[in-house]
Amino acid sequence: MAMPQDALDLGSRGEDAAIERGRVSLRTLILIRWIAVIGQAVTLLIVHFALGFVLPLGIALCVVGVSALINLANSFQRPGKVRLGDRDAMMYLAYDVVQLGALLYLTGGLQNPFTLLTLAPITVGASILSRSSTAALAVITICVISVLAIWHLPLPWDEDLLQLPALFIMAVWLSMTLSTVFIAAYTFSVTEEGRRMSDALAATQLALAREQRVSAVGALAAAAAHELGSPLATIAVIAKELARDLPANSPYAEDTQLLLSQTARCRTILAELAHQREADGGAPYARLPVSVLVEAAGEPYDLGSVETIYETEGPADDQPAIARSPEIMHGLGNIIQNAVQFARERVEITTSWDKNEIAVEVLDDGPGFPALVLSRLGEPYLSGRGDKADHMGLGIFIAETLLRRTGAALAFTNAPDGGAVVRVTWRRRTRNARGGMAAGPLKLEDRLST
Repeated sequence: MAMPQDALDLGSRGEDAAIERGRVSLRTLILIRWIAVIGQAVTLLIVHFALGFVLPLGIALCVVGVSALINLANSFQRPGKVRLGDRDAMMYLAYDVVQLGALLYLTGGLQNPFTLLTLAPITVGASILSRSSTAALAVITICVISVLAIWHLPLPWDEDLLQLPALFIMAVWLSMTLSTVFIAAYTFSVTEEGRRMSDALAATQLALAREQRVSAVGALAAAAAHELGSPLATIAVIAKELARDLPANSPYAEDTQLLLSQTARCRTILAELAHQREADGGAPYARLPVSVLVEAAGEPYDLGSVETIYETEGPADDQPAIARSPEIMHGLGNIIQNAVQFARERVEITTSWDKNEIAVEVLDDGPGFPALVLSRLGEPYLSGRGDKADHMGLGIFIAETLLRRTGAALAFTNAPDGGAVVRVTWRRRTRNARGGMAAGPLKLEDRLST
């Protein structure tokens, strides 16, 4: 489905999206590392002095100290508000994996219960890095785990007390490897879905803001035409009086005629603005009969390439009048534009109403929606309709999001003889015997009247 230019501009930066997604505050990573450094130092001291296990304390504290020095250097050399790119963030977290691996090498390798902490950097990384950087960090983590399974200093306890068999170590290695892959894949997938939804909602807001700006410009033009009418009429009257009183041979006669002609031109321009305002249904937010509003929404996309047919079904004396809201205009316009884009020869737009609901059905004679994506229509970045599906797949999402804000429900199907069918419905509330409003969803006319 086609999208507004603002949404296209948002998506055109796809090449830079991976880098942008990986941007994370350096201050956040520094804080996480300080927590890790303090925890590692305290754990080493407690195990060595309080529990009495003999550790290579000097070397282990040096490993922790290197991380502390790097953190201090980053804190002083770079402002706290610096945001790291994808590659820098990946290298930052990769160092944390290697540093933790060095500590585990000195304290028993995979026999050390704190081996589980090697999963922390990959969990953080999968939520902020691109797919390639997350995969690289996962490979580094698996390599560190594999090295620890083979080479490490003995666990600092009495071997007679507990001797872990090689099969158990192999099982720990396998579980850690699988956990790394699972956490990386699952966390990245969930986070990526959140990013995609956030980007799609941003595109929707851009589309709505664009429609509101267009409406605001229309309101400003209408107000200007109204306000300028009176002073322009006064100028025209005075100019006519001057032209009548001036003698024919006056040097000002020609200037007066020019003033009269330019005044007439201005009045013509204002009349055209007023006529356009009436053609658009009055003020941008005036209440319109629903059939007129649907035609107004689709009029910009009637380019003559396909036949567009508007039909109405419902009692003429009960046709609802609703507000010309940006959500409805842009949402319906996007659906009609999509139908025109994929239609072969014609598009049928049927507006119907009864005492319970208002419905707009858009039917085209194009290829229809692919069966594989039909049940997922409305999700962001989902495309694949026909041979023209080289777009981002945000159009339907934007249209559905905007229309749902007005209380609409959307249904996507394929016609039995081919072509796509999009049906938009709003429920109406009926008046009870006492003249009040019956319980139920807010009536569309009331919802959009402000």
